[in-house]
Amino acid sequence: MARDDPQTDHWDVIIVGAGISGIDAAYRLKTRCKGKSWLILEARDRIGGTWDLFRYPGVRSDSDIFTLGFPFRPWPSDQAIVEGAAIRDYVEDTAHEFGIFEHIRFGHRVVGASWSSDDARWTVEIEHRGQTRRLTCSFLFSCGGYYDYEAGYRPEWPGEEDFRGRIVHPQAWPEDLDYAGKNVAVIGSGATAVTLVPSLAQKAAHVKMVQRSPSYIVARPARDRIAGLLQRVLPRKVAHSAIRWKNVLLTIYMYSRARKRPERAAAFIKQLIRKELPDGYPVDRDFTPPYKPWDQRLCLVPDGDLFASMRSGKVSIATGAVERFTRKGLHLATGQEVPADIVVTATGLVVKLFGGIDLTVDGEQVIPGERLMYKGMMLSGVPNFFLSFGYTNASWTLRSDVTARAVCKILNHMARRGFDVCTPREPKKRLERIPVISFSSGYVQRALPSLPKQGNRQPWLVPQNYVKDRLAMRFVPVDADLEFSRNATAVRA
Repeated sequence: MARDDPQTDHWDVIIVGAGISGIDAAYRLKTRCKGKSWLILEARDRIGGTWDLFRYPGVRSDSDIFTLGFPFRPWPSDQAIVEGAAIRDYVEDTAHEFGIFEHIRFGHRVVGASWSSDDARWTVEIEHRGQTRRLTCSFLFSCGGYYDYEAGYRPEWPGEEDFRGRIVHPQAWPEDLDYAGKNVAVIGSGATAVTLVPSLAQKAAHVKMVQRSPSYIVARPARDRIAGLLQRVLPRKVAHSAIRWKNVLLTIYMYSRARKRPERAAAFIKQLIRKELPDGYPVDRDFTPPYKPWDQRLCLVPDGDLFASMRSGKVSIATGAVERFTRKGLHLATGQEVPADIVVTATGLVVKLFGGIDLTVDGEQVIPGERLMYKGMMLSGVPNFFLSFGYTNASWTLRSDVTARAVCKILNHMARRGFDVCTPREPKKRLERIPVISFSSGYVQRALPSLPKQGNRQPWLVPQNYVKDRLAMRFVPVDADLEFSRNATAVRA
């Protein structure tokens, strides 16, 4: 194959994805690796990733914006839980402010990438407006998230064809859906469901949240009073850093306490819920999950909006598996009938690592489930490839920024030493292979065989702890279990 024009079709780094992780990666490359050329390829036609894709009513962050957002661009208000449209605007404004937007190629879907050891470069295959083209890069940085953007998880039930109403999935929310004055059933009890239900209740006649089993739900103020105080008395960047660290340390503390004493944490959460609901409400039936806190991610409801909707009578909960659809709604395994004009299947995501990119190394396909994750950001035996893989117990993007900083550290180390290739190599002493995500959530369990594994010791262990990751980035040698080499072909080029 003829080599592409290096002035126009070859970059030092190609970033895949223009969401929060991709924009963060671009900022770090621009400010810390100033001699490197880089480009962002985005499959969609707009910036924002998750926050452009999801447009169902009430879509919002399930963690605070101070840790979800960029550490280098302070959030301007004390609003901690933010709507999706505002987050998307924040991402786009950031890209414009730091000169990143013009480096994004929209409508460019990466479908494959092949590494050549002879050339020490990736050849990236892209689909754009029905045509296929190829670009090359020295390093490939996947920032496209972890789930399938094309479709969510959608089980099928008997009797769907008999249902006279409409069935929709939140990931493909129809703009023409009119639910005003209608009875709506939302199947699910995760973050999407608890977000949708109180929002739909503002217009619907009644909303029923139908859950096979309960989830842990925690109310939190939508505004952060301490953040507001710090923003008033401290310089903008200092206040942002203080708020961010306050929230990081509080989250780590609460997570640690919940994991050490799960029964006490579960009882505490249930006690808070009892205070939100009328006396005598069957909290044990509807709000007692069959698992421990943080075996799955906690669901956040700002200002207790879900509970307020329940108190108003606009929202109710039915606990029991959906057995079948009927002409007028749902029939549950408990025997309960749920009347519905519209059924929303908030049944989860489909995990799809790297956005489904087909990776090959010297002609051999990379099967992620057979690889180990190195420092939570590379795959064993895959050269010059980085991936942004966030936290499950905190804001995903906290980890994304740690990864972007670490990538810059590696690239600068290689530039100083004259290296062209870096490859994580498993140590000779065999590592125990354990799941990279320990959640019992259905979407995680369905995806485990296809996900990379982690080891039982550093640098192959993913600690799920921001403080430990920041310390490791600063003090752990950059070349621990990382093989560097010079490529004769690349040097000649």
